[in-house]
Amino acid sequence: MTRICLDTSAYSQLKRGHAEARRVISSAREVLVPTIVLGELRAGFALGGRRARNETELAELLADPAVRVCAVDEAATAHYADIVVALRRAGTPVPTNDIWIGAVAASNAATVVTFDAHFARIERAATLVLAP
Repeated sequence: MTRICLDTSAYSQLKRGHAEARRVISSAREVLVPTIVLGELRAGFALGGRRARNETELAELLADPAVRVCAVDEAATAHYADIVVALRRAGTPVPTNDIWIGAVAASNAATVVTFDAHFARIERAATLVLAP
């Protein structure tokens, strides 16, 4: 995979030293980090006891030239709408933030790297579900 989109779980496992997460992320040509993931991470940092350290580590990742922060743009909103409709019709719910992450990945032709199996229900976005 040359272009990946990090889910919050993938970043968290990377920071915990998960070998496969590290391999997949370090081998990607481009690593996209949706603003939704940044929000989830920062909420976790604020609730934890190592906020400053976590922010420093995140800043180091974001400074890497292969890493790009991706906001929700108009193309992603169209993907989001289609994903929501498909999931509701199939009766297979997925957390809203994860639908947005999938939509950002789809609009950037990136593969979502995650530890959350429910991403596989988002057919519009390629997904790599890693095992814990």
